[in-house]
Amino acid sequence: MAPIPLPSEVHYELLLQLLERQSVIAVEKNPLLREQVQQLIITLRKAFAQQRLIETMCEQGNIPYEYRWSLNSLGVDSQLLSEMLQEAEN
Repeated sequence: MAPIPLPSEVHYELLLQLLERQSVIAVEKNPLLREQVQQLIITLRKAFAQQRLIETMCEQGNIPYEYRWSLNSLGVDSQLLSEMLQEAEN
């Protein structure tokens, strides 16, 4: 079985630091936006905890997993990726 690709922990930490150090400060005068940023922080923390659970389950079941730093390591065609990102934005 090929290793299950998972995001590296640094991905979560980077997003959380950005949100906690900069976004929260930028929206502190707007209660509605501040609440949404707080909810996003909570959601990311839950996602990170869920990933840790997946890692634990893999370890217990001797299922390999590996951290991925980017999609580039998958050999994804950059033009295809660009098109997918543009479609997601629309």
